[in-house]
Amino acid sequence: MRYYKMRRGEYIDERVPDMEAKVEEYFGGITGTDERDGVEMYVIEDTMVFDRVEVGVEERSNAKDRLAVHFEEKDVPTLQEEGLLDEAGAAREAKNDFLEDVTGRDAKARRESMKREVEPDEDVDV
Repeated sequence: MRYYKMRRGEYIDERVPDMEAKVEEYFGGITGTDERDGVEMYVIEDTMVFDRVEVGVEERSNAKDRLAVHFEEKDVPTLQEEGLLDEAGAAREAKNDFLEDVTGRDAKARRESMKREVEPDEDVDV
């Protein structure tokens, strides 16, 4: 599962007051809910390109909430077999558009943010 921060000064509930509707807009009908790592997730199963999509909001008491997502993509041979390779590009674009729409950050900003999270602190001796 991946977590995404919001753009500075913005909050998820302000950008997306109805997360359920936003998820359905991008990925189709929600098939259920599930809890993953303490986060209540909306689940969409078996779309054309994804086996499973999970989206939720990690609510944190000491910091801003984060978007929590998990995408299980179908493998290339399955997509070829089902004739869905062309749809894979559109699905990836929809995924990126969804993440940008919710977080206010484009793909480059999200990557840079994730790099900063995994880099060790320079002040810490290892």
